[in-house]
Formats: sequence, structure tokens, C-alpha cells
Amino acid sequence: MPILNWLTRDEDIRTAQRVPYRLLEEVPELSAGDVGAGNMLIEGDNLEALKALLPFYAGRVKCI
Repeated sequence: MPILNWLTRDEDIRTAQRVPYRLLEEVPELSAGDVGAGNMLIEGDNLEALKALLPFYAGRVKCI
């Protein structure tokens, strides 16, 4: 399996691990469409958003 490598990879992984998990909060007045569709629009820092999704999608997504 291919692996992504870059010069500061180990440091970047440690930094990402220190970012706390965030709770996703639904904003009903901004919702649209079918509730069961499974679509989400997340506003915020990409690392915090990905960490918030991790408990729900760990091992289920190959690449974002």
C-alpha cells in the first residue's frame, strides 16, 4: 500500500495528535434536504473538523 511521506511528517503527526476532539453541533436553521441523507457541511478548521469526524468514520474512509 502506498504511504505519503514528507520531511516533517513525524512532527506533523504529533501536532495533530495534540489537537483536542471537538463536538459537532447541528444548526437546525441551516439544515436543508432529507435528514437521513447523511450529508454534512462543517465550518471550521480542517484539522478540528477531521478530528470531530474520526470517532464516526475511523477505518471507513481511505482518503479525503
